Amino acid sequence: MEYVDVLDENGVYTGEIVTREEAHKTGKWHGAIIVAIVNAENKVLIQKRSEKKKKRPGMWDISVAGHVTSGQDSLSSSMREVSEEIKVDFRWDIAVKDFRYMFSYRCQEEFEDGTIENQFYDVFIMREPKITNAETVKYQEEEVAEVKLVSASELNHLIKNDSNFFKRPIYDVLLNYLYRY
Repeated sequence: MEYVDVLDENGVYTGEIVTREEAHKTGKWHGAIIVAIVNAENKVLIQKRSEKKKKRPGMWDISVAGHVTSGQDSLSSSMREVSEEIKVDFRWDIAVKDFRYMFSYRCQEEFEDGTIENQFYDVFIMREPKITNAETVKYQEEEVAEVKLVSASELNHLIKNDSNFFKRPIYDVLLNYLYRY
């Protein structure tokens, strides 16, 4: 069972700890992370969510996303989520220096099944030059159905034209970052 720290509407820790399920059932604010993994060719690793996922099954999304576990900060949670969801064929030691904090945003969303997501997202970019093609990437099959690397222009096209691509508010910032490099 995964526990999260409850935050107030301004993102300040309240001292309360609940299960992730309880946070989503009651709409309690909590932390989440997003990591865009970018290779040496400035391509972004995107993932197709497993059909087994409750929310947005089969949709394309950014490299890694997840919750900030109780007692962890967003950087530690980012490192954990990347190491859980994405594996590669070469030796891969994930370090704090590999992550670049980009920005935070607040998101409120309600789903048909009654799930209420009140989350503060911290967004990171992780540069990983060793990922040269999607075939070297292994993934957690319960979470991810497929991965691929896309250029900034391909990502922009997917965001604008593919109804099966999850539209996150981070993409404008990510595209600005990618077009600068």
